[in-house]
Amino acid sequence: MIGVVATLKVQPAKAAEFETVFLDLAAKVKANEPGCLMYQLTRSKTEEGVYKVLELYASMDALKHHGGTDYFKAAGAAMGPTMAGAPVIEYLDAVE
Repeated sequence: MIGVVATLKVQPAKAAEFETVFLDLAAKVKANEPGCLMYQLTRSKTEEGVYKVLELYASMDALKHHGGTDYFKAAGAAMGPTMAGAPVIEYLDAVE
């Protein structure tokens, strides 16, 4: 399994727009990607505008498929104007 934690900094005034776009993306991921075991948006309780996406994939192929989907690319373009900085992506190996 491959884990991903994506830290996203969003302009506070655009948080609602960001959440709408992201939740639509998450619904598409959950409906179309059986290799994606978890795809959860979370919001920081201590830092305004900071979100973390918790992701878990069955394999590297599943992760690569996710990044190549048209809906992922479209969501990235739609979220771009809401961001306050570049995403920070951390890749993790499952300990089993």
